[in-house]
Amino acid sequence: MSSVKIALAALLLGLTGLWFMADSLYSTPFDYRAFRDAAIQLSGILALGAMCAATLLAARPVWLEPAFGGLDKMYRLHKWLGIAALVASVGHWWFATGSRLFSSGGEGPHGPRGGGEQTLSLIDSLRGLSHPVGEWGFYLVVALVLIALLTRIPYRWFAYSHIVITPVFLALVFHGVLLATPAYWSQPVGWALALLCIAGVAAAAVVLARRFGILRGAGGTVEAQTWYPELRVLETVIVLDEHWTGHQPGQFAFVTTSRLEGAHPFSIASDWDPASRRIVFIAKELGDYTARLRDEFLPGRRVAVEGPYGRFDFEDDRPTQIWVGAGVGITPFIGRMQRIAGQGQAQAIHLFHTTEEVSEAALDKMRADAAAAGVALHLTLSKRDPLLDGERIRATVPDWPSASLWFCGPAGFGATLRKDFLAHGFSPTHFHQERFSMR
Repeated sequence: MSSVKIALAALLLGLTGLWFMADSLYSTPFDYRAFRDAAIQLSGILALGAMCAATLLAARPVWLEPAFGGLDKMYRLHKWLGIAALVASVGHWWFATGSRLFSSGGEGPHGPRGGGEQTLSLIDSLRGLSHPVGEWGFYLVVALVLIALLTRIPYRWFAYSHIVITPVFLALVFHGVLLATPAYWSQPVGWALALLCIAGVAAAAVVLARRFGILRGAGGTVEAQTWYPELRVLETVIVLDEHWTGHQPGQFAFVTTSRLEGAHPFSIASDWDPASRRIVFIAKELGDYTARLRDEFLPGRRVAVEGPYGRFDFEDDRPTQIWVGAGVGITPFIGRMQRIAGQGQAQAIHLFHTTEEVSEAALDKMRADAAAAGVALHLTLSKRDPLLDGERIRATVPDWPSASLWFCGPAGFGATLRKDFLAHGFSPTHFHQERFSMR
């Protein structure tokens, strides 16, 4: 099981288990309103816990990278936490709203509110305010999470949704903390929720201030760009200031051309040379923002670069490495070949590159990089050759059982290749996949 699945299950099951130590969904005799109120509490805690964890990951905490194998995996967990929060929030809203059909007298969705003649304390007043805050916050969260999940929605709306959702999250923390059963705070479920809320609020402050990676960034100047029209791919060279401490081939970084637009992630396609201080990014024209890259990365333009991030570092002790770069997924392997050409490597390396579009200029550069690094290059042109699959790779590399496999490309292709190799006895610990699917 991957670290992403383990972390997601641990959070949701852990909070559920702690809640059952403090409360119950069943009463004797069974009473729907008691069940409803308990379900409201459980679903609310799960939703708030998932939102807190997702917000923490949105702040790009680099100290968590070793545990998850890179920021790309952390962002995958961030996505699934958002989905979990959405599902739990829908359940929370349903129980809270449906309860109105079963309540009577002075009871609302969260139990008795007291008579009109009772003097309300400050906390009672805040609890009353938290009801509409939570309801409208729910509607906004549903809309914003759907915007984030639907890839057909333009990137700028995706980016705006992540800016707007942060203050909404803070409002929902206010709602959740005030309406959680007071007895929880003296028990483990309350302690866990308090820690999650503190971490989430601190991360939200980082997100709102846009202080991501404040110690991991540098300014830079675009030096050159090369456009490959057949591939719809742009190669950009940036000269970085002295604050950049270096990077490894296979990592990625966030580049900001304007504060309004925000930062965008790009794979690094170069080794680090402190003398030249150059970094190379390769990006494919896929969406509304990447279609404007040639205008955004004009030579002479100042940019901010944050990073590096990622653990796709090719470090292992296997005698042979198998690299599979599909389409623009070839990017991390280009930088690695440059490093090997300069420093050497004892491992035997086979690079499989499959592409639908063909640029002879780009292929010539790749062939030259492979020859300089001593890498065996195997090209698959989709319009001419049979599709690349596990059987072809194993036939080309007889010692594949003792190799490691490094994949970067479409997630579906990677999943198919992984399943195929594991079915033939390949160890999952030696299959490395870059999850670079951030928008």
